[in-house]
Amino acid sequence: MKRWHVVALGLGLVALAGCGGEGTKGPVATTPDGQAYLLPAEPSDAQDVIPLRQSAEDGATVVVVGRVGGSENPWVAGRAAFWIVDRSLPACSDRPDDNCPKPWDYCCDVDRLPAARLLVKVVDAAGQLVATDARQLLRLKELETVVVQGTARRDEAGNLTVLAAGLFVRPDRKMAQRGDRTGDLTR
Repeated sequence: MKRWHVVALGLGLVALAGCGGEGTKGPVATTPDGQAYLLPAEPSDAQDVIPLRQSAEDGATVVVVGRVGGSENPWVAGRAAFWIVDRSLPACSDRPDDNCPKPWDYCCDVDRLPAARLLVKVVDAAGQLVATDARQLLRLKELETVVVQGTARRDEAGNLTVLAAGLFVRPDRKMAQRGDRTGDLTR
């Protein structure tokens, strides 16, 4: 009698495992569609990073513009979070005869950098940080100019983070001339 129960239990587990659909084993995590976070048009009245850092109040709705960068690795691995830098700071690649291998680190302006950068976190409708790398989710690259719409968050030390509800990636002039950026995620 005990063997029958074991066999029935085993068959029941096999049947339950098959209920998830062909080839599935338990819950399947879905990757959010990055298109949902890209704005169809550039928001107006964007502030640069430096003035926004000085004036934004915690919880305020903000629009900020900046370039992806601010360190050798401006990305938060596995998360839709990255640093942007005020456009008044020239990247190393904007300086004549500068052959810096990582121009997005702004190594020529390290003394000005702390006051000229801020962290952007792309959040879902529930306000949770999206658990997909921004480079994959939004197809972003270092030194691209982004306009971010979201909510200002200040920590105890006064540091500013923008919780992004959406963003617009400005077409790079060089890429636009070649036709590389089409406004979607197919590039």
